[in-house]
Amino acid sequence: MNIQIKKAIEILGSQSALAAACGVKQAHVWNWLNRDKVIRLENALLIEHATNGIVTKEQLRPDLYPLSNTTDCEQK
Repeated sequence: MNIQIKKAIEILGSQSALAAACGVKQAHVWNWLNRDKVIRLENALLIEHATNGIVTKEQLRPDLYPLSNTTDCEQK
């Protein structure tokens, strides 16, 4: 089960509500939650928008958007 998708569903209230916000069918959301190992980038962006940035593309696709632990000051 994808924890970030579960969080998005909880924010929107239901799988159907998340689906409507993303412009997909509820079955797609079920697949994101239960089947899909990797969320497609375009869907990650839709989910980020639907949750007002609470669930981020970085959380959904850390392979494409790694979270950085360094700051600009540390790189000097």
